[in-house]
Amino acid sequence: MAEVQLIETSLRDGNQCVWAALGIDTARALTIAPIMDKVGYKAIDFTTSTHMGVAVRYKREDPWERIRLMAAATPRTPLQFMSTGFRFISWETASPEFMALAFRVLARNGIRRFCLADPMNDADSNIACARMVKQGGGEYVIVALVFTISPIHDDAYYAERARRLAASADVDALYIKDPGGLLSPKRAATLIPAIKAQVGAKPLELHSHCTIGLAEHTYMDAPDLGVTALQCASGAAADGISNPPCGRIAANLRTLGHTVDVDMQALAEVESYFTRLAEAEGLARGSPQGFDAGYQHHQLPGGMVGTMRRHLQESRVSHLEGAVIEELGRVRQELGWPIVMTPFSQILLTQAVMNVTGRERYSLVPDELIRYAIGRFGKPTVPIEPRVMERIESLPRTRELEAEPAMAPVEELRKRLGKSLPDEEFLLRVTMPQTQVDAMLAAGPAPRRYDPASRPAMDLIRKLTVRRDLTHISVEKPGFRLELRRAPCGPRT
Repeated sequence: MAEVQLIETSLRDGNQCVWAALGIDTARALTIAPIMDKVGYKAIDFTTSTHMGVAVRYKREDPWERIRLMAAATPRTPLQFMSTGFRFISWETASPEFMALAFRVLARNGIRRFCLADPMNDADSNIACARMVKQGGGEYVIVALVFTISPIHDDAYYAERARRLAASADVDALYIKDPGGLLSPKRAATLIPAIKAQVGAKPLELHSHCTIGLAEHTYMDAPDLGVTALQCASGAAADGISNPPCGRIAANLRTLGHTVDVDMQALAEVESYFTRLAEAEGLARGSPQGFDAGYQHHQLPGGMVGTMRRHLQESRVSHLEGAVIEELGRVRQELGWPIVMTPFSQILLTQAVMNVTGRERYSLVPDELIRYAIGRFGKPTVPIEPRVMERIESLPRTRELEAEPAMAPVEELRKRLGKSLPDEEFLLRVTMPQTQVDAMLAAGPAPRRYDPASRPAMDLIRKLTVRRDLTHISVEKPGFRLELRRAPCGPRT
């Protein structure tokens, strides 16, 4: 029987899947941090550059402060940052110099574990990023083998990339990243041994989603195949299109005879917290999903299915959903079988909708698909279908995008923005609108405590304070009394 570790994903992936990346702020993370640090997780999947952008844009909170505070609150448990290729916050391709600075600043602020998930499974790009992370002070690098189903993504494809990654001294571990929840126990039984044969003693982890009900079953088989750690979420942030729930996974693995060395009482507290948070804030709650064979055709992440339906409804063409899904599979094949994960899931869906609703296929082509075709996201695994590539190359917009300048050198960017800026603020101002960064700074330090139980009372107080017929509000409970009195509205002097 195997010893299995857990990586907790609620603050990053669970938050992103179930709550559109908006459910967690600094106070909500810090409140549960001490309990999370007691559980015994191998790591906490904490943030990405996308979540850092959300902190600034929607929460007006400093994402660097959030990392520092959380790292101080979880000294025993490494925080993980996930990076998707050569990009930081913006979808603009970043220069190696800029990425090296970002990794350096992340490590300096408290990120100890770096997860590299290139959407093209580009081994060379991942190895280059791993080297930057280690040179910048990162402690641990884990690299993703992003799983999908297609004629070209067979076991040999993943084994070859695993071999190249494992040969790098800067790569500490690998993991199978299954964003669509497509990995079945049957496929895992051949895929995992093929990868394990190439990675030697380096640990192999598994990350999957519950989208079509396969992940939990695959997780039960994975330890027998050589997987040493599983990535799970907690409470309301688990299940649905998120990751399998920590508590259920730990309990079932123990029943099967495996060792999961975690504090189950602390684990239960974490699960309860995220459920109470969702209830207090009116957030969605993940629930177990049934199997859907049709999903294997389009492979859209669950959140993208909802987005597609909303867009079709707004355009009054909901009846075309079946045609769009069918077209998406066709577009994916023509574009060289890209993996259906960000940003490619958005690109594929947009093009499929345009092809179905337009006067002819590829009569309109969005900029991001052109950037994909001209190699801005890396080289497609197989060439784009010639007729489609010819159409893209004939567009005037393609020539404009080919002429786009690369990211300016860091020194030049510093001259534009001010050489005295701290690295943290500099990285935000390069990649985000200045007004959003200004608003974040003006908002001041983020709150540091959150109590789900207080939300109903606070909502009630807010509603009462806007009523003009009340002059006095009293809130009492044992050991606490709050008196609010409206000042008399006398004549102005």
